[in-house]
Amino acid sequence: MNILLVYPQYPGTFWSFKHALKFISKKASFPPLGLLTVASMLPKSWHLKLIDMNVEPLKDKDISHADFVFLSAMSIQSESAIDVIRRCGELNTKIVAGGPLFTSSHESFEGIDHFVLDEAEITLPVFLNDLEQGHPKKIYRANGIWADVTTTPLPDWKLVKLNQYSSMNIQYSRGCPYDCDFCDITVLYGRKPRTKTSVQVISELDNLLSSGWKGPVFFVDDNFIGNKRKLKNEILPAIQDWMERNKSPFWFNTEASINLADDDDLMRQMVSCGFESVFIGIESPLEESLTECNKIQNKNRDLIESVKKIQTSGMDVQGGFIVGFDSDPVSIFDKLTDFIQNSGIVTAMVGLLNAPKGTKLYNRLIGEGRLNTAFTGDNTDFTMNFIPKMNPDVLMDGYRKILKTIYSPEHYYSRIFQFLKNYDPVKKKTFHINLRYIQALCLSIIRLGMMGKERIYFWKLFFWTLYRKPRLFSLAILYTIYGYHFRKVSGI
Repeated sequence: MNILLVYPQYPGTFWSFKHALKFISKKASFPPLGLLTVASMLPKSWHLKLIDMNVEPLKDKDISHADFVFLSAMSIQSESAIDVIRRCGELNTKIVAGGPLFTSSHESFEGIDHFVLDEAEITLPVFLNDLEQGHPKKIYRANGIWADVTTTPLPDWKLVKLNQYSSMNIQYSRGCPYDCDFCDITVLYGRKPRTKTSVQVISELDNLLSSGWKGPVFFVDDNFIGNKRKLKNEILPAIQDWMERNKSPFWFNTEASINLADDDDLMRQMVSCGFESVFIGIESPLEESLTECNKIQNKNRDLIESVKKIQTSGMDVQGGFIVGFDSDPVSIFDKLTDFIQNSGIVTAMVGLLNAPKGTKLYNRLIGEGRLNTAFTGDNTDFTMNFIPKMNPDVLMDGYRKILKTIYSPEHYYSRIFQFLKNYDPVKKKTFHINLRYIQALCLSIIRLGMMGKERIYFWKLFFWTLYRKPRLFSLAILYTIYGYHFRKVSGI
């Protein structure tokens, strides 16, 4: 059996880092971890080939040669996924579809032969058994059963070219204990975090290292600290021991909730293991908006102080923000801009509120008759899939004003300076050097230091960091490149 695993193309978005990747001659940020894991669940006798369309083009001959195309995607990849479905139909190749996009809205897609939905550990074996028996069904669902992730196999890294990616990825847990109204994580993976064992995590690290990877590794968990006790007592000690034995070949980043700031010991352990940055959904500086979206973990605290505690511990904070809540006043645009500037969060993603299918927000808006278009999966593309309470023109103008301000060289570089002045990581290799980084440095000097409109800010940061914070020099240059990407994707 010839199987072609296909991962559709991402559009150019905030998190695609499309323009930044060119500085290091990489094609994509991360490999398709889900498909690589599914590949390890397929019969060993099958011949597998993976095409990540973010790295290489999908050719008709690859489709024609396959008995089945296994297609997985997220909502933001829907446009590319639709094109793949069309091409497979024209070439009469059957499609097996799964992943978040199809799990949330399979009824919206025609031309799919088999939907293997929810978590593959549960539904894929049933499909494979039916296929072997000669009577596969159209739709396979888990019917409310969550997978035991301690049975999840190692990803098949042999199927991808590691040197085409800027980072590798690992999943330790699924699910989140919080239930924010606009988030579909609990819809897809539940509220009780399900975790892998320390043996599994170490095996994943060994697997990556033996595949030849050295560099950044992203723990893709939607809330890495969902089970603090196990993380502190089992997982982080095992990672730290592994890193010490292997001379720290990786450095890590992940996603977590703001209550990370409440646990000094947890932050210390993460930093000791090599965690350098963490993405946190802050959403709004307004208590009313946090209440509206049930972001209870962010309420009744000084959010800027929490951010600075994490930064002081030795981790960079990347922040997610949202405008468009019903509770948002017109003053939200200036208040959010001030918050971002005062927090020193360099990588600040500000998006418009959207309602993914199945979320509490989605169901509420259906009841109110306010849904109007399909969810694109990209909350930074100036679209909303519902009618906001604020005047739409005022909302869009205010949103553009935020982006124009925070990504402008003056404000963006101001945040870099503010962060680096107070950032003093202990016992960390923050000066990451290899040929790709040297290439990025040279290109940044040409594109940003000589040709860019941020020239004066670039050189001030360049020399200040070189003389005052030399260990953070590579980080400073990375931020300048990120800023270039943010300005390009936001059109300012």
